[in-house]
Amino acid sequence: MLSFPGQRTISLSLLVPTDPEISRPAPALPALLPWWQVAILASLSLWLYARTLVHLVSQWWHDPNFSHGFFVPLFSAFVIWQEGDRLRRIQTKPAWSGLLLIAFALCVLIVGQLGAELFLARVSLIFLAAGLILLFLGWKYLRALAFPLAFLFLMIPIPAIIFNQITFPLQLLASRVAAAILPLFSVPILREGNVIVLPSMALEVAEACSGIRSLMSLVTLAIIYGYLIEKRVAIRWLLAIAAIPIAVAANSARIIGTGLLVQYWDPDKAEGFFHLFSGWLIFVVSLVMLYLLHGLTRLFRREKGGES
Repeated sequence: MLSFPGQRTISLSLLVPTDPEISRPAPALPALLPWWQVAILASLSLWLYARTLVHLVSQWWHDPNFSHGFFVPLFSAFVIWQEGDRLRRIQTKPAWSGLLLIAFALCVLIVGQLGAELFLARVSLIFLAAGLILLFLGWKYLRALAFPLAFLFLMIPIPAIIFNQITFPLQLLASRVAAAILPLFSVPILREGNVIVLPSMALEVAEACSGIRSLMSLVTLAIIYGYLIEKRVAIRWLLAIAAIPIAVAANSARIIGTGLLVQYWDPDKAEGFFHLFSGWLIFVVSLVMLYLLHGLTRLFRREKGGES
């Protein structure tokens, strides 16, 4: 209390907050790198990876199996932008261990360049980004950006040796499923590996018909859809994993439909526009199946909540 002669008493409690929660200063926003440092690091990274990035974008453009790569970095950037407020509240604590990760990334780049292994050179770019984040911003930032960084791996085409090990089993699986289903529709067939022999012509389940293209695109879209629509991490994992059997089943249905088209309509219709259109149609059906699966999980959750 303060009192002066001839004046009324003033209470300091009204002027100075005494609540520790109120009087505590607000946490300062993390001091990020100055723009000139960011520009230097970005310029050096582009100089190191210019040829790698050009080849990567060229493969996205010319190889339909990996055309989804254009959307992957855009979605990662969107996730980082959406998490901007949360990232600004994270306290920066640079970690020197980031130098080890940067050194590892550069070693992987050198090995990839010397061995003409594009996959290693491309993967090293993601490790370099993680090392820079760890070095200048710290472990908390790296953990906060773990999802958009990990998602970037989907933009890197699979090495040819692994790609071939995946596509050929998918070709055999699709041909086996079609060979098992088509006789149920009174279609006589003879299967020889990935070739289905019909009375009017032979259908070869080629690499382009293995379903690898729709499989990779559907998995990518399933992850994006789960992140945007679903908050439960377990359901996000379910949608991403379920995209694999959905894509395989949809591709098998496409081959079965082609066999029915050849047998009961016109063999020439199995090629050209109808063949291309069936690919798009089956992919849309796969998206609908993924959406229905998500709807079933929501329905199950509501019913379980009603019982409790």
